[in-house]
Amino acid sequence: MELAGRRIWVVGASSGIGAALARELCKRGANVAVSARRADALREVAGEWMTAVPCDITDPDQVKKAAEAVAAELGGIDIAVLSAGYWAQMGSDFDVESFNRHLAVNLTGMANCLGELIPRMKAQKAGMIVGISSVAGYRGLPGSEAYGATKAAQINLLESLRVRLRPDGIDVLTVCPGFVETEMTEQNSFPMPFIVSAEEAGRAIADGIANRSARIVFPWQMSLLMRLAKVVPDRLWSIALTPRS
Repeated sequence: MELAGRRIWVVGASSGIGAALARELCKRGANVAVSARRADALREVAGEWMTAVPCDITDPDQVKKAAEAVAAELGGIDIAVLSAGYWAQMGSDFDVESFNRHLAVNLTGMANCLGELIPRMKAQKAGMIVGISSVAGYRGLPGSEAYGATKAAQINLLESLRVRLRPDGIDVLTVCPGFVETEMTEQNSFPMPFIVSAEEAGRAIADGIANRSARIVFPWQMSLLMRLAKVVPDRLWSIALTPRS
């Protein structure tokens, strides 16, 4: 797929992967609109090259108004990238408030966007939805109970939509990054193997969009590691990850 001239809405683009991807898409000639909750940071990313439409995806009314504004400014939406996300490590106690915050942003927020995008793309009988999930959704990891659960749900949701929306001419791309250098990962105190820059992530995702891929996982080392992890028996997985006293 040629990206030049495509009308692309990147949601969650005030920093990190979303911001890097928006810049990469602009370099490839796309007409880009960006949304995020932090208006000042968003406008800094947008500069003179993108349309900035602030939006909190946990608010359905804001999402509706943002989608209308983006479609009006760009003349329609060919591709939508749902990149907004929330991450906080779970402590030794199960934090219900934190869990619900993950749900609100990562899952309900994505659903709010899909509710606006799918009817629009069905009406034009074409489009692509790109969902940024994570390899954290492949297997349960201690400390990632909330984040991992929402990422696993995103993977399942996007896979289901890929099948359902195919007859309507709508492609669905699931993106599962490993560790990426962003504001979200700056807080991590644990080792992050095979970490890549946000710019590398942006290029990988732009390539996946251009290739009309169904799923991309990067970097390749993390892709291989998580594929192997999926075949480890549950009991052995639990034993391997249980902290030693």
